[in-house]
Amino acid sequence: MLTNLILLQKKVPNNQNRDNFIDKAFTVIAESIVKIMPIADKEKKAYIYYRDGLAAQNNGDYSEALDYYNESLLLEENKIDRGETLKNMAIIYMSNGEEDRSIETYQKALVENPKQPSCLKNIGLIYEKRGRFAEQNGDLDQRDMWFDKAAQVWSKAVRLYPGGYLDIENWLKTSGRSSIDIYL
Repeated sequence: MLTNLILLQKKVPNNQNRDNFIDKAFTVIAESIVKIMPIADKEKKAYIYYRDGLAAQNNGDYSEALDYYNESLLLEENKIDRGETLKNMAIIYMSNGEEDRSIETYQKALVENPKQPSCLKNIGLIYEKRGRFAEQNGDLDQRDMWFDKAAQVWSKAVRLYPGGYLDIENWLKTSGRSSIDIYL
């Protein structure tokens, strides 16, 4: 139920050239809707923690965002909403350079909601980066291992979101790591 509000809120761009009027208006409207919705208080609180985490994340306060997201996870029971929260946490870990923790958190998000191609895409980005690093260091075996891992998760992402990751589809084709069934 709150999933639609979460997705709608994420679509509202955070443009600093504006005075955040739209963001503030959305927050007021969303809070009003949440208050009158016939859902449990626990679910409402989970959404409010999620929303506050998203606001903190958009403002670059990652520590505060993680605190809010953790509080939301303690209350949230909806698997799709939990997956979205975990995905946002993984994005923070990824941006902080905590790649292993990011991968682990993306995998948890996929357990909650396996239909999140962006989680697979981002895991693949980490693997591909590691492959490029190994290549720069002349370790072609490691490069191939990481590129193969990237291809594996990217193939799943492309299957879930056909046409959504054209650059990845192109990489899979040009690297020779594409399997015929990804495009079916």
